[in-house]
Amino acid sequence: MSEHDIELYARLQAKDKRALELLYDRYEKLLFSFAYRMTGRRDLAEEIVQDVFLKLWTKPGMYDETKGKFSSWILTVTRYASIDCLRKKDENHVELEDRDALKSTEPSVEEVAEWKEKRSEIRVAINQLAEEQQQIVELFYFKGLSQQKIADTFQIPLGTVKGRIRLALKHLHKTIGGIREGRDHIYDRS
Repeated sequence: MSEHDIELYARLQAKDKRALELLYDRYEKLLFSFAYRMTGRRDLAEEIVQDVFLKLWTKPGMYDETKGKFSSWILTVTRYASIDCLRKKDENHVELEDRDALKSTEPSVEEVAEWKEKRSEIRVAINQLAEEQQQIVELFYFKGLSQQKIADTFQIPLGTVKGRIRLALKHLHKTIGGIREGRDHIYDRS
């Protein structure tokens, strides 16, 4: 059985390299998929994931377990890193185009298959949300709008937006876990 995220994070605070490796193994694919969805570019997604884990290693005490689950927190860190990266990309558009011309950004067949599987799981889970939660998740996580901007757009209180995001994340976590358990159960039988 794998260690809990909080235990690994505590070990990471003590500069335990193995804890960093275990957290990386656990979250790298999810964070890459998320960053790739936000940026649409493999190279930027890889850079974002690297930045997130570098922050975990170099900036102790970033995560506070009293404010939510580690998985939700690390996705939020990735979201902000993706938004920052996109802003920098707009500022350095020509530089990025020149750099991209030097290397291929085509994902491998395995990466494409894995991305499609993750995307499918996320889509299934999102489609099970209430309509207003679907809209808010799409705007907040995939379009990068702030919670205040979403509140202004829908003319609802900021607290309502925060509540819907919180409920949506709880539902998504439960649904995706159920999808994976069902898939793993099928593979265990074969």
